[in-house]
Formats: sequence, C-alpha cells, structure tokens
Amino acid sequence: MRKHTPDIRIKRVYDPPEDQDGARVLVDRLWPRGLSKEAAALTLWLKEVAPSSELRAGFCHDPRHWEDFRRRYFAELAAGGKAALVQLAGLARRGPLTLLYAARDTEHNNAVVLAAYLSDHIKDIES
Repeated sequence: MRKHTPDIRIKRVYDPPEDQDGARVLVDRLWPRGLSKEAAALTLWLKEVAPSSELRAGFCHDPRHWEDFRRRYFAELAAGGKAALVQLAGLARRGPLTLLYAARDTEHNNAVVLAAYLSDHIKDIES
C-alpha cells in the first residue's frame, strides 16, 4: 500500500483564505503587521518553527544570503524541538497544509525552507 504524499503549500498570510488551503499555519515568529486574526483565518500559529531571531536578522530577506539562511535554518529545524514539526507533519498527513508567511519575497522566505524540510524529512519526523 502506498503512503499518502503530503500536500504542503506556501502562501502569503495577506492573501485571502481559500477552501483549498486546508490547515492554515502561520510560521513566522512575529504577527504580521496590519492583519487581524479574523482576516488571517488561521488553524494554528506555530512560532516555534520560525527561524531564530539571530538567523532572521542575519538574513534580512536578502537573496544574496539565501543559501546560508537555508542551510542554517535546516540545521535549526533538525536541532530544535520536534513537537511542532510532528504537529505540522500530522496536519499534512490529514489533508492540505498551507504554511503562511508575511514576507514580500515569495521565493526567499522561511516558509519555502520549512516546506522543503518537511517534504524531505516527514518520515523521520513521524517516527
């Protein structure tokens, strides 16, 4: 029997919620500016999986630092608390999981890295 491949998506938290989003999880450490909790329509806010303040400050959303940010964030996720990752993996197994972020850059943000980490390590996270 083939295991269900998780459907992990990423989306700006400022974009309108859609039925296809499934579980909507904000993965930023800080609450997005100018957004009400109602408009965000979150299932969950998991600050615990956001990059550390030090890592975030070093990256400054500068694409020139992307590869270093990605490598260091992967290391933080691997070393950090497993509970939040287990929670995300469980949501992904039940249906679509949309990781929400506030950054303007849709290609270079923590949700992109987190989605890749979850996709690559979901079997390890769940065991």
